[in-house]
Amino acid sequence: MSTKSSTALISVTDKSGLEDLAAAFSKAGIHIVASSGTQKYLADKGIESEEIAAYTGSPEILGGRVKTLHPKIHGGILANRDNADHIKALGAAGMRPVDYVVVNLYPFEEKYRSGSLSAEEMVEFIDIGGITLLRAAAKNYKHVTVVTDPEQYGEVIDALAKDGETNAEMRGRFASWAFALTATYDAAIYRFFEEIAPPQDLPERLPIGLEKVTNVRYGENPHQKAALYRTIADSALTGMVQHQGKELSYNNYQDIVGAFNLARELGPECVAIIKHTNPCGAAWCGNVLESFRRALACDKTSAFGGIVAVNGTVTGELAGELAQMFLEVVLAKDYDEDARATFNKKKNLRVITMPDAYWREDTRGTMAVLVENVALVQEKDSGLPELEDLKQVTKRAPSDSEMTALKMAWKVVKHVKSNAIVIADSEGTVGIGAGQMSRVDSAQIAPRKAFDAGLSLSGTAAASDAFFPFADGVTELAKSGITAVIEPGGSVRDQEVIDAADDAGVAMLFTGRRHFRHV
Repeated sequence: MSTKSSTALISVTDKSGLEDLAAAFSKAGIHIVASSGTQKYLADKGIESEEIAAYTGSPEILGGRVKTLHPKIHGGILANRDNADHIKALGAAGMRPVDYVVVNLYPFEEKYRSGSLSAEEMVEFIDIGGITLLRAAAKNYKHVTVVTDPEQYGEVIDALAKDGETNAEMRGRFASWAFALTATYDAAIYRFFEEIAPPQDLPERLPIGLEKVTNVRYGENPHQKAALYRTIADSALTGMVQHQGKELSYNNYQDIVGAFNLARELGPECVAIIKHTNPCGAAWCGNVLESFRRALACDKTSAFGGIVAVNGTVTGELAGELAQMFLEVVLAKDYDEDARATFNKKKNLRVITMPDAYWREDTRGTMAVLVENVALVQEKDSGLPELEDLKQVTKRAPSDSEMTALKMAWKVVKHVKSNAIVIADSEGTVGIGAGQMSRVDSAQIAPRKAFDAGLSLSGTAAASDAFFPFADGVTELAKSGITAVIEPGGSVRDQEVIDAADDAGVAMLFTGRRHFRHV
């Protein structure tokens, strides 16, 4: 590629760094063709350029919807310089080869996230000409340099100063960047139309555009690189505010999601403590201080190095107790001044606020998990409607305190990795058995955790995230002092399980819905 008779097409809304880039083009003898707004900006900076409408001989029409969609523009971009017929066709039509395309897209994603525009206003921010320019230039990367971001300007300027042109490696890299941009841009537009006309089923195609927000310290292990990406959709992880502390790691983000989702599900003034994405304690005592103390009592050992999520405001007194522990993260709705002052003395502690809007559960949309270059997609497991239609299956009904414990244990077990058993009383968890291959193992671990913590199992309730396949799980729990059980039901041996509960005097409820959690 040579700069002889070369042309740069520039059409940008973000003018940062543009003066330096355009000056470099001019110095290299590259003719500049620019959209009307960009041409005026360059003229004000004393840089000569030709307006697109003057070059094409066609004025902008339809209020600017059509300005770059012209053969003189796209012929100049797409022409293969190694093809004599292409070069001849350009000359016959009076077209310039366009070797540099510098384009910003309309800020559709920014406007979408603002939530301030109507659907009719939003469609005006769907870029047509810009997308077409980028795709055309990226397709012809062998000859054309496509520049999509002011961060790239410096590299182009250096190449022009050193060699008079860009090299093939740079053009290929910039083309990849351009196609990533257009793909995520189109995914954002898909999300917009998905809200206008929600699909009745999981869609046949599901574009998921991801934009990097930040690199993180490392992945699950220090030798693994990791980064946080976002879609156009709102997210608690990108909306949260970190007030202090070290950079978050991949595992921190995973645990934050688990802690926040559980604290939100439990309700106001509740506290959840998470370790390795599993709850190790949760409580609902009516105020955050007592809820924390009770949640911590469930498993002080596992809480070491964990994450505490507070569905409320952290007070100075609570902060004082939190500060005595080694914690990775404290997450809450807010912190009073005394709490902030206390945490300021622990510089490495990550202190995070989750804004009010995220504490209201969003039941829309789907969840995707990437597995070996494919995505497993499912609807969100939102809400707990089954708690409004519980079925008593044993002779004895739960008492009022048992009913409170059963419902809260059920909320917690939804957030514990399968196979899961959660034991609770009317104020908080007593023991949690998580992630076992056998449900009876979890039924043995949960009471042992309570015993290790010095908590009484007498009169407590247990929740199982899926049905008991055999009666032995209920028998194990009953031996420990549990007097009520909540589980989905649905096993071919349900009657055996119910009979075992009746024999032990245990009250049992079926929910009709399970909450397996594998990741």
